[in-house]
Amino acid sequence: MTQISNHMPTAELQALDAAHHMHPFTHNADLGAKGARIITRADGVWLTDSDGNRILDGMAGLWCVNLGYGRQELVDAATRQMQELPFYNTFFQTSHTPAIALAARLAELAPGDLNHVFFAGSGSEANDTNLRMVRTYWAEKGQPEKQVVISRWNAYHGSSVGSGSLGGMKGMHSQGGLPIPGIHHIDQPDWWSEGGDMTPEDFGLERARQLETAIKELGADKVAAFIAEPVQGAGGVIVPPATYWPEIQRICREHDILLIADEVICGFGRTGNWFGSQTMEITPDIMTIAKGLSSGYLPIGGSIVSDRIAEVIGNAEFNHGYTYSGHPVAAAVALENLRILDEEGIVTRVREETAPYLAEKFRSLTDHPLVGEAKIVGMMGSIALTPDKASRAAFEADGGTAGYICRERCFANNLVMRHVGDRMIISPPLVISREEIDTLIERAWQSLDETHAKLQADGLMKARKVA
Repeated sequence: MTQISNHMPTAELQALDAAHHMHPFTHNADLGAKGARIITRADGVWLTDSDGNRILDGMAGLWCVNLGYGRQELVDAATRQMQELPFYNTFFQTSHTPAIALAARLAELAPGDLNHVFFAGSGSEANDTNLRMVRTYWAEKGQPEKQVVISRWNAYHGSSVGSGSLGGMKGMHSQGGLPIPGIHHIDQPDWWSEGGDMTPEDFGLERARQLETAIKELGADKVAAFIAEPVQGAGGVIVPPATYWPEIQRICREHDILLIADEVICGFGRTGNWFGSQTMEITPDIMTIAKGLSSGYLPIGGSIVSDRIAEVIGNAEFNHGYTYSGHPVAAAVALENLRILDEEGIVTRVREETAPYLAEKFRSLTDHPLVGEAKIVGMMGSIALTPDKASRAAFEADGGTAGYICRERCFANNLVMRHVGDRMIISPPLVISREEIDTLIERAWQSLDETHAKLQADGLMKARKVA
């Protein structure tokens, strides 16, 4: 395999990037003035930029490179499939071997009666599929008025019009006329920020019962489904209290509401099981998948669907689909990715070895004066930055000010750790070693020290007054 190791100087690459490349979720004028960091190579959990810096990727790309970078087996799987059948669609009563094999393998791995797969190119596309599928399901059952989908504020389910509406990111809703009609949001189960004087257990029940209240207010005959991530990822790795998910499951069953588990981040080993639904002990009717399905090597997503939904949808013509649904090369890479995760025992190793070690080290960050909480499930965790641990106070400064400073210090220390508001979050490749975990924690601690010093120097270690 030929690697392109020579490239234009960083400044020239940054200038071209600024001139022509529009980045997602970015103020492009600001980025152009600052200059993007140009990543040129990667191996294992390590990135290399155009200046030769070696960076520990604490975010697995964008929550997705579960197997780490540089797995030749995935390159070989793509090459073989490119040579044999680089593309064919699955419309017009046709199929192909990679899509067939991948659907069958996913049915084996998925819990319960989730035995059917509708493929897409991304999690956003898959959640758009789910929106149409649950509405079509109820219409085919003679209940076309069951159209409302309930979601949560601060949830992320994609950035297309449909999936962006399902999500609860108010900044996204402020652009482009979102949310579309028929979407209703309830509060998230974020005890640290919103729990007040309640115990986590009572708070979990209160937030879950908001779903029941919404169903009763809207009418169970109008509500099609509830969608949620087992652990909120892009919302800040919000781990719900233990009381939350059992109550959600009860409410959905009692009121005949479909449960959609968005597994785009939590799936394929991220929480220490194949799926986050297994970690949280829930049985969804649909699971959304993407990201770790191919370890990000090629774009692929989908919806894993229960027998009862598939039977109803299968008896109608579902007027929905994508050119690249079940793309043969992406499907072949996903199959090889699943084989490696299984045969190398990576999911088991995460659950039994590396995740417990990471949890021990990660929770030690609460000893830092800037850290109020460190929550972690499997290989996804977050720390809440605060000027006052005892009161769980927010900063007086605009939300995200401290988080952005910390993120910049992480980058300066060659660690990718993302910020969501004033939370710092990690999601490293599942193949990270104990030694690399030690490096991650050392660099995180150094970055927190530097952030704390800057916040003190700038007079920003002040708690927001509660009205």
